[in-house]
Amino acid sequence: MFCPTCGSPISDDAKFCPVCGSAVGAASAAPAPQPQPAPAQAIQTVPQPQQQYTGQYAQQSASAPMGYGPIKADRSLIGWLLLSLVTCGIYSFYFLYCLARDVNTLCQDDGDYTPGLAEFILLSFVTCGFYAYYWYYKIGNRLQANAPRYGLVFQENGTTVLLWQIFGALLCGLGPIFAMNIIINNTNAMATAYNTRLGARA
Repeated sequence: MFCPTCGSPISDDAKFCPVCGSAVGAASAAPAPQPQPAPAQAIQTVPQPQQQYTGQYAQQSASAPMGYGPIKADRSLIGWLLLSLVTCGIYSFYFLYCLARDVNTLCQDDGDYTPGLAEFILLSFVTCGFYAYYWYYKIGNRLQANAPRYGLVFQENGTTVLLWQIFGALLCGLGPIFAMNIIINNTNAMATAYNTRLGARA
């Protein structure tokens, strides 16, 4: 072995050169510093926006089961008659407007649709009043078809309403009143069940 500084021969176990005094063994014995591994980065979990939205949507659906507010469930035949007489028939049109709106809400997603007041007036005028009979007939059938959704069973259907509308007019003109009474009672029953379900899921 030779001294790396002066080149003099030295023994293999010598730590210093006897000629120049340079450190030999200590320098070679010192281990080279090992590079420290970089600390692993902590993985942070970022919540998915879609999952948060889904949870909020589910909460909103639970608080508002069908997307609508309560429906009027205390319509009265006498109130309809009196207000229609006092307003010279104007209230009856407003009544039909509200009735069509509420029936569409009660029977939503059944694949059918009850036309509103504008279509009722226009088509009744064009058909010389025949469309009005068809309109009432359709509502009677639609209410009966959707009653089981609310645990109800209606014996009266569109045919019953239509018969009262046409042949009941021979009974001193009281047939249309009886037909409207059927529609009001059935709508009130479904609205009561709907509001109960709405309150239970709120």
